[in-house]
Amino acid sequence: MDSNLLTLDGRQGEGGGQVLRTSLSLSAALGRPIRIVHIRGGRSKPGLMRQHRTAARAVCEITDGQLAGDELGSTELEFTPGAIRAGEYRFAIGTAGSAMLVLQTVLPVLLCADGESTVVVEGGTHNPWAPPFEALDRSFRPLLERMGASLSLELHRPGFYPAGGGSVTATIRPASSPQRLELLDRGPRVSRKAEVLLAHLSDVIGRRELEVLFNRLPWVAADAPIVRCDDSAGPGNVALATLTYRDITEVFVAFGEKSVSAERVAKSLARRVRGYEGLDAPVGAHLADQLMLPMALLAGGTYRTTFVSKHTETNLDVINTFAPGTVSLEEEQPVGGRIDVQPLQP
Repeated sequence: MDSNLLTLDGRQGEGGGQVLRTSLSLSAALGRPIRIVHIRGGRSKPGLMRQHRTAARAVCEITDGQLAGDELGSTELEFTPGAIRAGEYRFAIGTAGSAMLVLQTVLPVLLCADGESTVVVEGGTHNPWAPPFEALDRSFRPLLERMGASLSLELHRPGFYPAGGGSVTATIRPASSPQRLELLDRGPRVSRKAEVLLAHLSDVIGRRELEVLFNRLPWVAADAPIVRCDDSAGPGNVALATLTYRDITEVFVAFGEKSVSAERVAKSLARRVRGYEGLDAPVGAHLADQLMLPMALLAGGTYRTTFVSKHTETNLDVINTFAPGTVSLEEEQPVGGRIDVQPLQP
């Protein structure tokens, strides 16, 4: 047995795909072979689903690595990375599984490459269990660029759950001079915007959602836009609120579903926005776990978050399993915390 093989338990923390994705990224970036057992052991249907298998195979391809146990439903996987290769890649999930989560798995790896890469991922771009395209483009991407890397994102076709069929291209340029990221305050507010995405559904749904947002969020304009996405493979409805401050942009989302009224969707979004606006920490709960890994692979830094989620705790634990002491958390009252990240040494 390889003495350098690191074993991780997929039941830890949130017990879903987070352990798998972060472990694959770090394994490739640090050149350390891994075994993951009890994959997604905290879920009602454990084991690899298509988006997880796609992520594993993508990292394997990018590194010319060796992968075993990557069958659908597998609960144990071994991965031995090779050298990271910049290049042009295309990965297709084949379902509405999140293209954005696959992208977030390969992105940290390609930040460690020796040149620019282009990645096309096909699948779900707007999935209720993952950040949508707009969150990565408006919120995550500018912060990554402040760390010294460059990321451009292009949505060719939206893919809503459950039909999928979306396509997104990412162009990734590693940082020539990584920069430490500090996000302790938001700075002055710059703008706030609400919008509704609709595909193969009546505009009436969007108007009802915007009416509720107009009544519950005093800054929403009565004529906020309805964005038609009828080039998608199936129907979809997403209500979005984008809040831009000097130092950060946060995107909040609520997904329409069958048997869930438009009013309920909008009320859910308004509640999330008001919760964020009522606090002073800059980084929302979802962005908090997304920033940690690229910060560790670049120049480190520190940030304050409004809420420490199970996903954030899981990411922290997995990174510290590879390199103890890399990430630390200091809880703040009444909620949230300050997260400090030290740069990893490949």
